[in-house]
Amino acid sequence: MGGRVGGRVAAIVVDYDAGEVLARCVSSLLDDAEVAEVVVVANGDPVATTTVLRKAGFDVPVVAPGRNLGYGGGANRGAAAAGPCEHLLVCNPDIVAHPGAVGRLARTLDAEPAWAIVGPRILTPAGDRYPSVRRFPSMTEAVGHAVLGSLAPGNRFTRRYRSPATSPEQAGTADWVSGACFLVRRTAFEALGGFDEAYFMFAEDMDLCWRACRAGWGVGHQPEAVVTHLQGVSTRRHPYRMLVEHHRSALRFALRSTEGWRRSALPLGAALLGARLVVAVAAQALRRAGPRGPLPPADAVTPDPAPRSGPGRR
Repeated sequence: MGGRVGGRVAAIVVDYDAGEVLARCVSSLLDDAEVAEVVVVANGDPVATTTVLRKAGFDVPVVAPGRNLGYGGGANRGAAAAGPCEHLLVCNPDIVAHPGAVGRLARTLDAEPAWAIVGPRILTPAGDRYPSVRRFPSMTEAVGHAVLGSLAPGNRFTRRYRSPATSPEQAGTADWVSGACFLVRRTAFEALGGFDEAYFMFAEDMDLCWRACRAGWGVGHQPEAVVTHLQGVSTRRHPYRMLVEHHRSALRFALRSTEGWRRSALPLGAALLGARLVVAVAAQALRRAGPRGPLPPADAVTPDPAPRSGPGRR
């Protein structure tokens, strides 16, 4: 079971020992007529990944890099191994695509030839909308969000950052969309050089969308295409590393995207990120030392990616 003849999409699933949820993800993708093939990248134990898939009856290609390359690196390897398809669907192993979601995304790119990337509506298991459509924050918004985000989640800086420029209930353009699941034109993905593998985890999706905008492409979202995302199935196993990687990625994106006089504020931004990392690690340690229970996703106590500014912003 590798997909259907005639489909235009190669689905790339980056797995890190997600277990049985991977099989549900692959099943939902193969059910979509637009999916020609599914390629799974085993960033964790390839034997465990292959065993889960075969137990579920799925004979799909499994790419085993031999080490954990991170999300972007894994997605790049999967894209390189995929057959000649028009579009690439990049997704986490803990998403389930609702019926027709991939086809709806593909038709959206057909209707929007200037777009390189389109993201679906992402729901939590409870059916709530996940804020997967976001704007590039200004320096003021980023600093305000970094300082107040944990203390007062409803502050105006955080609200503005997490509010897309257009309604998430209607199809339209976006600054960036979550890499948990999105569809990208293969020609654009290859022209952009794929994901920047210097990001191990976090912000690689925002970086790709930012580079797409800089290259003259558009980014959009299509709420009629729906997926459910369990969130944190793999990342919660290594919460401290995920905290470090989230902060490191935020700083990398700030260094890449901040231009002009705003670069003078980067040392302050780096100091804020360092302070936030210390607080986040301490908070994680306190939770782990307390009564045992399900751990929250690693990014629940980390800042959102850092600001960008300058030419190319949309």
